[in-house]
Amino acid sequence: MFQFLLFLAAGAAHSSRVPSTDLTFASRDEHRAWLAAQAALPAGFRVGNARFEFTPREAPKPSRMTLTLLALDEPTPSFAAMFTRNAFPGAPIIVGRRRLMEPALGAVIINNKISNVCAPGGVEAAENVCAAVARELKLTPGQVLPSSTGVIGWGLPLEAMLREVPAAAASLSAASILPAAEGIVTTDLYPKIRRASVGGGSIVGIAKGAGMIEPNLATMLVYLLTDIAVPRAELRQMLARAVDASFNAISIDSDTSTSDTVVALSSGRVPFSDWGAFERGLHQVCRDLAEDVVRNGEGVRHVIRVTVRNAASLGLARSIGKAVVNGPLFKCAVAGNDPNVGRLIQAIGKHVGATAPGTDLSRLRARMGGVEIFAQGAFQLDPGKEAALVAHLRGAELYTSRPSADGVFSAPIDFPPHERAVELEIDIGNGAASAAVVGGDLTHEYVSENADYRS
Repeated sequence: MFQFLLFLAAGAAHSSRVPSTDLTFASRDEHRAWLAAQAALPAGFRVGNARFEFTPREAPKPSRMTLTLLALDEPTPSFAAMFTRNAFPGAPIIVGRRRLMEPALGAVIINNKISNVCAPGGVEAAENVCAAVARELKLTPGQVLPSSTGVIGWGLPLEAMLREVPAAAASLSAASILPAAEGIVTTDLYPKIRRASVGGGSIVGIAKGAGMIEPNLATMLVYLLTDIAVPRAELRQMLARAVDASFNAISIDSDTSTSDTVVALSSGRVPFSDWGAFERGLHQVCRDLAEDVVRNGEGVRHVIRVTVRNAASLGLARSIGKAVVNGPLFKCAVAGNDPNVGRLIQAIGKHVGATAPGTDLSRLRARMGGVEIFAQGAFQLDPGKEAALVAHLRGAELYTSRPSADGVFSAPIDFPPHERAVELEIDIGNGAASAAVVGGDLTHEYVSENADYRS
């Protein structure tokens, strides 16, 4: 859904480019090969899944669900999780919060297609699935954490899921996390994997997320696995900081999901004590996955990166960036490769006028693609600059939009061709605070996806 990712920075040192890579891919096969190279599991983990057909009772039309299982060789006391702040949390969130009190965790069971939110008997269904996993893996039900994503309000096909749990357990393998990255997707165009090497171990993360994303996580499932031996208390503190700097600053469409979950698990196989190095690796993986969510968002053809500098406060820098990437007219202009920068300036002025009317904007300067477009209270444009702006917009386009034979718009790609973005720099000129914001455009594809989500 129309994407927005926000990374906060107390200063310029934290406003560097995100993600940590500058990748290009010529084909799906090339992207898949790169994913496979990132997918080695840390020691002490196995993943598996099972796919099956079912018919939702709420909409009698055949569908497919994937059960994905993340299992540790031994239950670990070193685990952390953060969940949505939506006041109508899904049943897995209710159960997951209970699991934070458990002395150890041994597995995570994930289903796509149905989010198990406000469905009759949802908590009982989630617990029944956990109990089935526990029986297969010789765990207690309290050592299994559930996750669900998909349509809100529908009930789980519990009997079918219970039948498939043994198959998911039988498929467990320590070879690669790629089957899990594939198994958790819904409207995602492609799976997402990121890793970091730390000491003699690694951190490997996967994410699902494409829409219904607003700060306080997103319609996202994120799983971070490491073999670095990190104590429980430290892991939970570090995860909270990493989430605040990445996933908790994402907005796709200003809607906060009912199912947001970020889980970190340590198998404890690799002794380590440089927590600074570990936390830097954790932040890298989270930041990279967060931008992957944006680039892979529903209908996104352009990623928009806004860097706001020299604002009076971090909050103002952050909110100005958000106002720009959430402005529907500006987002539409970017979608059409139209450098209608008047929409950019109006979005800034609208926000400042409503929330910080005393702010002096007389020194505001703005650049797009390195081209100065606004300074000293006036636009700085000419035909040559307009042509350069169009070229910049087209260079950041992920794909060309065209309708299908039946008039439906859908993305014609299933891999990310590049990591380029529409680059905006806004210098407020009256402070020292900075924030970097990444968002996306508003497209036909977004509307098509969300007008026909269930049917």
